[in-house]
Amino acid sequence: MNTSEFILDKVAPIFNKQGYVGTSLSDITNATGLTKGAIYCNFSNKEDLALKSFQHNVSIAIIPLFKLVSTKEGAVNKLYTITNYQRTYYDLVKDRGGCPMLRVGVDTKFVNPELFKAAEKLSQKFINGLIDIIKEGIENGEIKPNIDTNKYAQIILSMIEGSSLLAFTHNDETYISNAMDCIDDMIIESIKK
Repeated sequence: MNTSEFILDKVAPIFNKQGYVGTSLSDITNATGLTKGAIYCNFSNKEDLALKSFQHNVSIAIIPLFKLVSTKEGAVNKLYTITNYQRTYYDLVKDRGGCPMLRVGVDTKFVNPELFKAAEKLSQKFINGLIDIIKEGIENGEIKPNIDTNKYAQIILSMIEGSSLLAFTHNDETYISNAMDCIDDMIIESIKK
């Protein structure tokens, strides 16, 4: 592990837990045991470190889902893969401060436009992936034609992120499992052909 990777491994969960504004340079140096100079020898500034930390958190929490879905066949199977992954999501990220996309999207909107844009871009990638899955399902006859793909993609992601917010607010993963049951029962079942 090189120094940059070491720093990210130690600091990424802190940014995710405490937020961009709430994470100080002393938090960073205390977590790593490195000096300010050593930190900024590897990252150009706090913004660069925060962005790389976000990307690191995403690589742990969200990219594995995208990779898993890409290995599955069939649109309905892919949608169920997403809800099943989310059922394990709380345990995956509870010690890291929650969903990085949600945390950064809320934390940085007015204080770090570059970091906010990265969260917004990731959210749009998730929406686009859901739209593509639903369109694939329409094309291969798994999903009813004339479904508003954008609407259903937005609803699914809203339920995923909303349930994540509530699960971490209440320290209760049933918010996620109940929402995933709802997506399975009410949304996927209602759009299936």
